[in-house]
Parts: sequence; C-alpha cells; structure tokens
Amino acid sequence: MTATRLGALAEEDSSLHALAERLLALAEAGLPEMYLPGPESFVFTRVGTVTSDGNRRVERRGTSTRYGAITVLGARFLPEERQRPLFGGRTAAEFAALLVGRLPAVTNLGDAALIAWAAAETGHPKLPDALARMAELDVPGRPRYTVEAAWVLCALTAARPSVDVEYRLSVARTRLLAARTDGVPLFAHATGPGLVPGYRSHVACFADQTYPLQALARLHASGSDPEALAAADACAARICALQGDGGQWWWHYDARTGGVVEGYPVYSVHQHAMAPTALFDLADAGGTDFGAEIRRGLRWMTDVPEISGPDGTPREPLILEEYGVTWRKVYRGDPAKAVRAARGLTTRVLPKARLAPLDRIFRPLSVDRECRPYEFGWLLHAWLGGLGR
Repeated sequence: MTATRLGALAEEDSSLHALAERLLALAEAGLPEMYLPGPESFVFTRVGTVTSDGNRRVERRGTSTRYGAITVLGARFLPEERQRPLFGGRTAAEFAALLVGRLPAVTNLGDAALIAWAAAETGHPKLPDALARMAELDVPGRPRYTVEAAWVLCALTAARPSVDVEYRLSVARTRLLAARTDGVPLFAHATGPGLVPGYRSHVACFADQTYPLQALARLHASGSDPEALAAADACAARICALQGDGGQWWWHYDARTGGVVEGYPVYSVHQHAMAPTALFDLADAGGTDFGAEIRRGLRWMTDVPEISGPDGTPREPLILEEYGVTWRKVYRGDPAKAVRAARGLTTRVLPKARLAPLDRIFRPLSVDRECRPYEFGWLLHAWLGGLGR
C-alpha cells in the first residue's frame, strides 16, 4: 500500500478518490491561512463566526506548537515548492529546524515528542538534542497520557536508524503496551493512575486508540516486533468492529470492556485523516488491511447521516473551499456535555448501560464550526505518506 494510497483508492472507488483529492487540495489551500508570520507559528484554531450585519467570516485564534509539528509530519511529503507556501516561505524541514531551536522553552511532553519525531523524519542534525529534551520531560515512572506515550514511541522509532535509542525505545514500548486491561485490545486514556479522576478512568477516546496502534505498527516496521504488531492489529480490529453504520469513528470507549461509552461527537479529522493514517501504517507494517473501513469513514465527510435531509444531502456541508476549512465535528449540542458525563458516570458502575432516552432527547444535529492545523497535517500524512516513503 506504500506510495499508492491514492492510487489504490482510485481503483476501489473513483468518487472517493475525487473526494480525497479535493480534501488534499483544501489542506494545501487552507494551511497558509493558519500560519502566523509574526510569531512564525500556526494558529490553534480557525473559528467560523457571524458578524452583527449577518456576514460570515473565519477568525484565527491562539497558537499551537504541536500543530506546527504535526503539519511538518504531513507536509514533508509534498514537493518542496509546495511546502513553502504552508510555512511562510520555509520548507517543512526548515520549519522543523525552527521548532527544534525552540525546544528548550517547551515544557509539554507531547509537544517535545512531536518535534523530535519531526526532527527525525526531516533528518535534522540536532536530533540527539531534541531527543534529550524529550527525555528530560519524560520523568521515569510517572504516568503519562496515552497519546503522549504513543508520540514518544513514534519519535524514538523514527530516530532509530540514526541514533542509539534502543534502551529508551524498550521502556517506551513496555509502557505503551501496559496501557491496556488484560484481555481487552483497547488502550486507556493514561498509562497509569493519577492523571484521570477515578469516576472516568475507564473512559478512553478515539485518539487513545489510533496513536498507539500507529506507534506500535511503526515500531514493528522498524525492526521485527510481532507482539507490538499483534497489539496494533487487535486494537484496529476492535475499533473497526465498532464503526458506525454511516462510517462513523466513535469518540469514547470503555477501556475495560472494549465497548462504546458515547459515540458523539464524530470528528472530521478522525474520518479523513487520523483513522486512515493509523490504519494505512498498520497495513504497511504487515498488519491487517482495513481499507474498506477507511473508505467507509471517508465517505462520511459528504454523506453525513446526522445532519442530512431525506434526499441524503447534508443541510450544512462540512467541506468549505471558500473558507479553506473542514468543520470540526458533528455533536449533540447538549449543555455541559451532559450525555457524555452521564454515560461516563453510569458505565463506571454498569458497563453495559446505554441510557437510551438520551439519544432521543439530545440528537447529534449540531456542527462545530472550527478547523485546526493538525487536521490538515494528518490528512497530508494519511494520503501522501507511507512507511516506505
């Protein structure tokens, strides 16, 4: 599947191939609007608003180090002349170098891991320094959020061909594999107790599954590790078995039982980018090919049952070329995320409880009009990347 992800999609479904091409073009058009030349950084988000005179606009808010690093990981697969408009005139490697230079001021482990991963993939000469900063922030024995632990493993795996990281790689591998309940293929939200309140410690999100399975698949591809590949494959098989009838990748899972706690929101980035990049990497590493599930998830971007009329047309499109965005998610619109909280609390005691009336009272009819740079970064990584690229 390496280097032929779009080509394989064209052979399977020409309409979905056209959709993927449309999204990739949108990513290249939208990312320059997310770059801030003054601080030489990417925004945290772009938000759709309506002005007092009824006009729509998309505002830029905040900045994000990690979103810049993720953009590097995806944009590096573009030809250099097409990278420069995304980074204020720099290539992806040159922007990665800028991020490496800022590492002494970085205090978040996830940010440092993504920068180290980007440094490894772009061949930065100060990769050892980036790994050292990551190690300083990764205090031994301290529990970590599973997503961050997965990024650490990805960074070390990417660095493996050029730096001696075998001991740290072994520690990171063991930690990530341990973030599961015995006999359950899904990963918890954290690698140990202390980070998540007890009443919701069983709840894990979609990202807690895709990033670990991607990390373990990439680990196996870098040097034979059948146990890591088997764990990645089992996790992928479970989330694919739970995929919604409309191709939805659900949001919250019970890490103790392997079931769904609450499906909504459904995020666009999961549908077009995060699920594909993880599942493609798994197949590239020799794991199961979940291409059918990838295609079902991608189709949701235009065939959105939650907000579609009788003819199947969404009352509001999620892909908007005129603004350079894909709207972030479809959600229930319940006050204070009441459904999520109720189901999280209830399933702590009664794992199979569904509280079905909540689905009728709070239907997923709302659209979150935001778009963040990492969504396009992973989109580029998913469809242009590959372990052999």
